[in-house]
Amino acid sequence: MINGQLRTQDVTDAEVLAAFLAVPREAFVAEAFVAHAYLDQDVPAAGGSRRKLLAPRTLGRLLQAAEVKPGDRALEIGGGSGYGAALLCELGAIVVTVESHEGAVAAAKRALAGRDNVNVIQGDLALGAPGQGPFDVILLNGAFEVLPEALLDQLAEGGRLVGLDSRRGGARGVLIEKTGRGSSARTLFDASGDLLPGLAREARFAF
Repeated sequence: MINGQLRTQDVTDAEVLAAFLAVPREAFVAEAFVAHAYLDQDVPAAGGSRRKLLAPRTLGRLLQAAEVKPGDRALEIGGGSGYGAALLCELGAIVVTVESHEGAVAAAKRALAGRDNVNVIQGDLALGAPGQGPFDVILLNGAFEVLPEALLDQLAEGGRLVGLDSRRGGARGVLIEKTGRGSSARTLFDASGDLLPGLAREARFAF
């Protein structure tokens, strides 16, 4: 995974690569898909939800763009069984991970047991964790069709939000940085990923 999927996709940050090396991806994958844990594709997360772990190259590039530093406060959204949260912990962040599915929350608590710097909570993905911010980093483990305003409000000054932007069709990795005047977005790469609940565009009916 490190040499065949991450390095070949320009994931070169030594700390990010070390985090992927330290966290066993198979511990977060649905049991029936453990054999597929290290393929370069999204795989179903443990916990019986529809949530998936992002492909290693996608998640690696998002984490690299987020420039996570030891001591950063990080919020993970839609992390399923907690793989992204574990990587953030390895990078030295103090992590809050929000998941809406009860089974995925239980799976994340099991997989992340023993990590003192992570708090798993069940809640609305679009609302995040407003009482526990502000956050230096927000990681969306999936795509959004509407700008996640409530999450951006939880960014600290200079904070970074990374995820998959599907507002204009196909998903693209994006980095949104908060500044005193608002925020600025930078498209990073083409990607694929499921839409996160609460961050999809409302259906419109034509007659």
